[in-house]
Amino acid sequence: MTLKFMTAEEAASLINNNDNIGFSGFTHAGCPKVVPVALAKRAEDEHAKGNPFKVGMFTGASTGDSIDGALARAHAIKFRTPYQTNKDMRNAINSGEVPYFDLHLSTLAQDLRYGFYGPVDVAIIEASDVTVNGEIVPTCGVGIIPTIARLAKIVIVELNSWHPKELRGMHDLIELPTPPHREHIPVYSVRDRIGKDYVKVDPEKIVVVKTNKPNEGGSFTPVDEITKQIGLNAVSFFIKEMQEGRIPETFLPVQSGVGNIANAVLSALGESKDIPDFEVYTEVIQDAVIGLMEAGRIKFASGGTLTVSNPCIERIYKNLPFFRERIIFRTAEISNNPEIARRLGIIAMNTALEADIFGNINSTHVMGSKLMNGIGGSGDFARSAYLSIFLTPSTAKDGKISAFVPMVSHTDHSEHSVKVIISEYGVADLRGKSPKDRAACIIENCVHPDYRPLLYAYLNSGANGQTPVNLDRAFDFHKSFMSTGDMRNAEMG
Repeated sequence: MTLKFMTAEEAASLINNNDNIGFSGFTHAGCPKVVPVALAKRAEDEHAKGNPFKVGMFTGASTGDSIDGALARAHAIKFRTPYQTNKDMRNAINSGEVPYFDLHLSTLAQDLRYGFYGPVDVAIIEASDVTVNGEIVPTCGVGIIPTIARLAKIVIVELNSWHPKELRGMHDLIELPTPPHREHIPVYSVRDRIGKDYVKVDPEKIVVVKTNKPNEGGSFTPVDEITKQIGLNAVSFFIKEMQEGRIPETFLPVQSGVGNIANAVLSALGESKDIPDFEVYTEVIQDAVIGLMEAGRIKFASGGTLTVSNPCIERIYKNLPFFRERIIFRTAEISNNPEIARRLGIIAMNTALEADIFGNINSTHVMGSKLMNGIGGSGDFARSAYLSIFLTPSTAKDGKISAFVPMVSHTDHSEHSVKVIISEYGVADLRGKSPKDRAACIIENCVHPDYRPLLYAYLNSGANGQTPVNLDRAFDFHKSFMSTGDMRNAEMG
């Protein structure tokens, strides 16, 4: 038997209006790049003829511009889930053009198997290798590949020679059985493997498009004084926890979210002589992880993706034997699995968009209504981690926005899932504290000095009861910013 090869345009012609498409990858890593662009062009052509053409989108997480950007600009999306970071997609969602539903990333594959969101008509998967008997080896990001490959009627494989075939062996790919008779997941350490290093698909469903396209990843902003101080505060907290016996001397596996703050904290961990060499069990493996792995500070990393800059991934590919022994790529339902997070005792570190003085976290919405990116995997880890930590600079927009407010304008993580909050000013350890005590701890340790009097005034104005909320004043920070452009103008008396 031989595989069927096509151009990107020919493959895109197999997709129909109203189809639901599952895409490989997790962030930009592992995402197809040429067929989605051809599909966007096809949508534009159909629209020019007066014909409808929109598709539903299932992804592992965010994608590159060749998917989210191209299809958003082509007005070719009938719905989108579960996470995005693209400006054009974000604008389409916030304008109401694209219906979007936010999900914990660990849940999508199971939801697709149950059929909650309709069929998966087509899967588009970036691969480093594909065999005539239907074995597909992903590139550097996985997401929901096993599920979409099995459910889809057509599997379009972008065989991308920019990624080496020698990636085979780095993946651990499995679909979980459907409840209610699911057994435990036998991952007992960061290094355990439970699946295959390829996805097996009926070769009759496969068409192959050859490509040679680099990843669409950009570089992170260098560590600045604020993010560096957040990292140092986190390390000081961990050292104290070890000294008092609440973190073992061998440390615990670390999960960190995406972005500059996460990279800064990982770098600070690696530079501290008081933190032992450690392991990572996370969704996103970033540049800082690779540098610390090369330095011997990170012993092993399990994740769903290499969300690194292109210079970094080129460095990895040049020294692939070294990294093959130290990295596993997993599906999102395993990399983000709450059962495994709780078993391994993970230290979860994620970024807050805003927090209120009682410890509730908003990760997703600006001023309560405008979606930024989505909840991603933060909820998967926050609820089940041994230590759930949220990190944020105390202010934004040159001090005009406080990251700490009387009441969050949108709640993604309730106070019950938040153990520690860290800003550049310090650490608020919320464990064992009542709402009033949490508020005082956050104000005193994390809030910018300009906002402390205002938040104390709000706290003191609250109603009697367990949680002193003042409903008349709860959103005065937000209202002040929308009317004057500066939260410091809020009148909390």
